[in-house]
Amino acid sequence: MRDFFDNFYDWWKNIDKFIFLTILFLFMLGLFFSLVSTSLIASDKLDTNSYYFFFKHLIFIVIAISTLLIISFLNQDLLVRFSIIFFLISFLTLILVPFIGIEVKGSKRWIEFAFFPRFQPIEILKPFLIIFLSSILSLEKKNLYLKYFLSIIIIIPISLLLISQPDLGQTLLILSIWLVLIFVSGINLYYFFSIFLFLSLMVSYLIFYVAKFEYIKIRLISFLDSSSGNNYQAEKASDAIVSGGFFGKGIGEGTLNSRVPEAHTDYIISVISEEFGVIIVMSIIIIYLIFYYKILQKINLIQINKFKLILIGCSTIVLLQMFVHVGVNIRLLPTTGMTLPFLSYGGSSIISTAIISGLILNFTKRKLN
Repeated sequence: MRDFFDNFYDWWKNIDKFIFLTILFLFMLGLFFSLVSTSLIASDKLDTNSYYFFFKHLIFIVIAISTLLIISFLNQDLLVRFSIIFFLISFLTLILVPFIGIEVKGSKRWIEFAFFPRFQPIEILKPFLIIFLSSILSLEKKNLYLKYFLSIIIIIPISLLLISQPDLGQTLLILSIWLVLIFVSGINLYYFFSIFLFLSLMVSYLIFYVAKFEYIKIRLISFLDSSSGNNYQAEKASDAIVSGGFFGKGIGEGTLNSRVPEAHTDYIISVISEEFGVIIVMSIIIIYLIFYYKILQKINLIQINKFKLILIGCSTIVLLQMFVHVGVNIRLLPTTGMTLPFLSYGGSSIISTAIISGLILNFTKRKLN
């Protein structure tokens, strides 16, 4: 027992307490918004005054906090080795999606086992993919071309599997993080922009010439032409933000949850804005930006390139998802189905965010080297 308290004291002494408390605050904020915004959904779906979604969210939050604490405790070299194993396991589950996956609204993105609840493999894969790519891209300079080639070999099958689901939003997110990591690792700018141009052309081809992605083209057209009649969810989300004004309608007074399916996941910012106002949404965005800034400050103090890349990847994926989610909600971007880290309802998203948070806490500890 004394050893446990000694280890806990060392952990508490070395972690960045501001980052840790910010993570806990964001998770608790998500739990609060789940309480006030999903009780109405439970009442409608289950025909009872129920807190079904809230208690389910609470269970995932407890699992998430336990997960991030365990990850933040581990030795960093041991954590990297274990992460490679978890990457291979989660990659295997992603391969299984086309064969045993569950189809929801035309997309097959989830797996459900008898002994395990439904989950989305790509959400679990993302944090371990960042570690795997960072390990490859931090190889010695004499392996300059080899490491970029290996990273491409890793990213291509994952992208193809996501495209087949189809999930273009997660595909673009994964490719964006990969581009960020290879850019930071010091790739020649000529090669970088060539890769970027090639990916842009490929994505454009998929959207406009492959029938499977007709829904993406429809979303883009509805985004550019609001009179097309195919942007019901986006319109209701933006209407909710406008109707909430600066200070909101009040707790439980919002109507977006009853009008838009899965509003508590894909449109949680609109739900918050309608009930609590734009002021609260602006404050949340500022918290994310401060969170990102504090991590960048820590990165400047780290000497090991692998750890730098891991932190850049983990912090960037959180910030990028936040910007995409908010952009979709305020109609600056077409609909993508992107959840908001920490705040959106959904077990896979919460656990993924917890793993990323645990990695951030671990690699921002005072004793890094």
